[in-house]
Amino acid sequence: MSTHEMSTHAQSMQAVWNDTVIAESAATLVVEGNHYFPRSSVGESFLQGSDTTTVCPWKGTASYLSLTVEGDTNTDAAWYYPEPKAEAEQIRDHVAFWRGVTVRPSPGQ
Repeated sequence: MSTHEMSTHAQSMQAVWNDTVIAESAATLVVEGNHYFPRSSVGESFLQGSDTTTVCPWKGTASYLSLTVEGDTNTDAAWYYPEPKAEAEQIRDHVAFWRGVTVRPSPGQ
């Protein structure tokens, strides 16, 4: 059993940057206060790969993505775990955001 807090969030959430919805899902996972959106709910056209990585002792190695909206780029504003450790397997194929990206309930929620 995991000793780290991880829960599903049934309310529809959005990730918004530069007045543009980058991701929207009613099935985010909340880990350490961050909403992880299913990769399929993220607008791939906004994402660019990055060489940046960081290591979490229990989740594994995170890879970063930059966002580009209307010509503006937010470097390393999203991260994901391509090969999460066993304890964090639930966040495989999920993306989280920071660096000015607002995560909020979808309108009407």
